[in-house]
Amino acid sequence: MGLFSAIKSGLSKTRDAILGELKVIAGAGKVTDEMLENLEEHLIKADVGVEAAFLLTDALRENALGKSLTGREVLDIMRSEAERLLSDPPEFKLVAKPHIILIIGVNGAGKTTTIGKLASRFKGEGKKVMMAACDTFRAAAIDQLETWAERSGAEFVRHQEGSDPASVAYDACEAAGARDCDVVLIDTAGRLHNKDHLMEELRKMVRVMKKLDKAYPHDIWLVIDGNTGQNTINQIKIFHQSFPLTGLVVTKLDGTAKGGSLLSIASALQIPIRWVGVGERIDQLVPFSKQEYIEGLFENALESGE
Repeated sequence: MGLFSAIKSGLSKTRDAILGELKVIAGAGKVTDEMLENLEEHLIKADVGVEAAFLLTDALRENALGKSLTGREVLDIMRSEAERLLSDPPEFKLVAKPHIILIIGVNGAGKTTTIGKLASRFKGEGKKVMMAACDTFRAAAIDQLETWAERSGAEFVRHQEGSDPASVAYDACEAAGARDCDVVLIDTAGRLHNKDHLMEELRKMVRVMKKLDKAYPHDIWLVIDGNTGQNTINQIKIFHQSFPLTGLVVTKLDGTAKGGSLLSIASALQIPIRWVGVGERIDQLVPFSKQEYIEGLFENALESGE
C-alpha cells in the first residue's frame, strides 16, 4: 500500500480547507489580501501549521495578488510552494556492518511497533537483523519487542527488567558483530524531551556504544505520533539539540486529521522524514515520498480546481 492511498482520508481536513477557500478565491475576481488571510486561517485550523500556512499564502500573495486566476492556477502556485517546502530524503544506505540505528521518542509514539516493522522490511531485503530491548523499565516492553523479533525472524538481545539500558545496547552491538548481523535496531524507553535525567540516560547509551566504535550509532531516528500535528515541532527541536537526529519516523498517519503538519515540520526543520506508519499491519511502514504526499494533500482540489 502506497503512502498516497493510505493517508488520503487522513488528509481530508486539510484538503477540504484548501478546496473551500480555493472556490472562494477562484469565483471572486481579483485575489485580495482578505481572501489570503481567510485561506491562511483555514490552513492553520487544518493543522498545516502557522509557518507553512504563512509560506503557502505568501507564495500566493507574491504571484496572485490583484490578479484574476482560475482555481487551477491558484492551486498550482500552492502546490509548487508545498513541493519547495518538502524534500525527498537521501536514499537510506547501510554504511557499516553492523549498521546501528537508535530509535528514540516520547511515550506512545509507536517506537516498538516501528522497530518490528523496520525489522520485517530489512529481513525482506535479505538483511540479518538484531533487536535490542533497551526499554528495561517495563517487562511488557521487553516481551513486546521479543514478540516482534519472533514475527520478523530477527536476532534478539535482552537483559532482566531494571537493567542498565546502556549495558544492553553495548552487548547487542558486540553480539551483532559476532553473529554477522547487518542491522541493529535499538529500542529505548519513551521519554519526555524536557526530562533531563531521561535525556542523560540516552546520552550515556551513546557514550557506551562509542566505546566499541566511535561511529556508533550510525543513525538516530526520532519516532513521532502523526496525531500530535504541528505541536511536535518543539519536541523534535529539543531532541535534535541533544542528539544529531538523522531521520524522523511519523506514525499513525492513516487515521489522523493532522497529516498536513508534515509541511510545517519540513519547513521548520532540516531533518529528513524517512518513514511513515500508515496502518497496523507489519508491512504498513513505507518510505516517505514527497510526490505521493503532495498528491494525497491536493488530490481532490486538483480534480475540482477548474
